[in-house]
Amino acid sequence: METTNSLYEKVGGEQAISKVVDYFYKLVLADDTVNEFFKNTDMEKQRRHQTKFISFALGGPNQYSGKSMAKAHEGMNLQPAHFNAIVKHLHDSLAHFGVSEPEIEQALSHVAELKDDILYK
Repeated sequence: METTNSLYEKVGGEQAISKVVDYFYKLVLADDTVNEFFKNTDMEKQRRHQTKFISFALGGPNQYSGKSMAKAHEGMNLQPAHFNAIVKHLHDSLAHFGVSEPEIEQALSHVAELKDDILYK
């Protein structure tokens, strides 16, 4: 019987996801739509958290111990344009590292589930 690898395994595990996250933040910090939200952020810490969070979201081990999504975005009043910019940068980052479109869509569906915990907080 053939076992199905998780999306986490398909993209190459935490090491590959770490590279995706680095590229993702390069795009995010160059985007005036969303970079203001990171001006006072410890980006090393942010990258570590994001790598663990995305790893978990893609079916990897749950090593994420940060704040809840609602707590992490409290007081930011993020709007759909901000959320959509972040989703686009994640899409482009995954594509940059050769993740197939169906797998990207699967990953982004996990992100979409968090939209209500992120917007308008």
